[in-house]
Amino acid sequence: MSIIPMLLKEMEQEAQTTRKMLERIPNDKYEWQPHEKSMTVQRLANHIAELPGWVTMAITTEELDFAQNPYEFQPNNNTADVLGFFEKSLESGKTHLAQTNDKELEKTWTLRYGDKILSATTKAEMIRIAYSQIVHHRAQMGVYLRLLNIPIPASYGPSADEGNF
Repeated sequence: MSIIPMLLKEMEQEAQTTRKMLERIPNDKYEWQPHEKSMTVQRLANHIAELPGWVTMAITTEELDFAQNPYEFQPNNNTADVLGFFEKSLESGKTHLAQTNDKELEKTWTLRYGDKILSATTKAEMIRIAYSQIVHHRAQMGVYLRLLNIPIPASYGPSADEGNF
């Protein structure tokens, strides 16, 4: 049995929740951050929006070397642009995932910084890590929104702001 349909289903389910979270961000809060060591709303929102593109990266490459390819921040400054970026990233990830095969997903994908290997997993495992990163950073955004007194959307069940069971 192929893992690809399950990964596509999970990607779409997480996208629905991610979209709801990103839609809540007020444009006037993009420079806000809860602590000096925390990302700004802008940086966190853009990172969440780019993460579905990691699926494309895992499928189309063998590795990412941060020493050779330093992280480049995508500075979208408003919710409409962040959502557009998210939709492009999501579409790319879904398209590449739908067009790949299980044999490709069994290949090793490496995250490194020069000679230092940070992670070496199968491409399928890297896709699951990308999904986990989306959930992790989406939860961070939920804390940011709560601190800004913005209602939190439901994710895996109702939120304190969206009804009862």
